[in-house]
Amino acid sequence: MSWNFKDQRVLVAGGTGGLGRAVSLAFLGEGARVFVTYRSDAEFAALKKDAGASAGLLQGYRVDVTDEAAVQAMVEKIVAGHGGVDALVNTVGGYAAGSPLWETEPEVLEKMLTLNLRVGHLLARAVVPVMLGQKSGAIVNVAARAAVDHAAGAFAYAASKAAAVAMMDSLAADLKGTGVRVNSVLPSIIDTEVNRKAMPQADFAKWPKPEEIASVILFLCSREGRVVDGAAVPVYGGQ
Repeated sequence: MSWNFKDQRVLVAGGTGGLGRAVSLAFLGEGARVFVTYRSDAEFAALKKDAGASAGLLQGYRVDVTDEAAVQAMVEKIVAGHGGVDALVNTVGGYAAGSPLWETEPEVLEKMLTLNLRVGHLLARAVVPVMLGQKSGAIVNVAARAAVDHAAGAFAYAASKAAAVAMMDSLAADLKGTGVRVNSVLPSIIDTEVNRKAMPQADFAKWPKPEEIASVILFLCSREGRVVDGAAVPVYGGQ
């Protein structure tokens, strides 16, 4: 199924990563103007190349999304140049696991909270006022299955993802009746090159593909998805 996002303005945070790249290309393929944050110039160049004929609709910002002032300035530039933001998709995140709580340094928890919770807060804080002014908008935050399925040795990751889901759920309640919708998606292990290298013995066929998750995200941002609000959608593949 496809959705028409022609003339829609979409901000994809982490838009050149394993999942973010698929999301960015999917929106571009549906005619959206896509703004991505990135850290690697090479990754952005690769994304632009893969965008092909849609490359003219792609714009990148090399931004530290943990920096509130930088995020705010980026959103202001987008609004000044293009009049608004119709959808925000946050694919930024980090993973750390492998030791029980009492053997995990506090710095690990702080890093997980920053990447998996605070970035989503900063992005929403910058974008929501714009959407309220438009009386429309869609926000999708990528959490993880770990938000509801808490494995041993991954307390910091699980706690940060669970907090992110709670934050988005509360934001959805804040925005009821405004025309702005908020949802989360909860992928299990995503079939990316990085994950394959990290777990070479795994059954990759059971992992959801980035393109499959991107399709769910596009639906949640689409007119057809307007009846879904305040949801945490599991995207587990065959796991």
